[in-house]
Amino acid sequence: MSSGCGTLFGMSGQRSAGILLFRRTGGDVQVLLGHMGGPFWARRDSGAWSVPKGEYGEDETAQAAARREFAEELGLPVPDGELVELGSVRQSGGKTVTVWALKGDLDPASVTPGTFELEWPRGSGRVQRFPEVDRVEWFTPATAREKIVSGQRPFLDRLLDLT
Repeated sequence: MSSGCGTLFGMSGQRSAGILLFRRTGGDVQVLLGHMGGPFWARRDSGAWSVPKGEYGEDETAQAAARREFAEELGLPVPDGELVELGSVRQSGGKTVTVWALKGDLDPASVTPGTFELEWPRGSGRVQRFPEVDRVEWFTPATAREKIVSGQRPFLDRLLDLT
């Protein structure tokens, strides 16, 4: 389980790392994205999906953090295969996100997401637990571009350049 709401979505800290899982079905590429959990994202769809990712500190490499966060966020081990670096992107809030592509497959129904606690409603003093992701789905790159947070779109482009 994750301890803070910023782990998947990069809301605090300065560096995040993640894995963009992709597969080929009938010759077409699909990518796996998670819809961000919690009350802020509950009624949003476009721009509310993310690569499974999270923060890391000086005591961990970006790749190790990407593997750890994938497992924590989705509750599943990272599929076997070679990680291919898609580079880094500096998001508008100043955070640097580094992502690796990994060819693999998993059943979204098998995901058991990590959780975070948040005071909700804000200012109520009531702390509630929310899933880091409330659903996980496979998307074509065109649909993924509409769904993913805008700061992560370059990773889709870089993946398509490689596949």
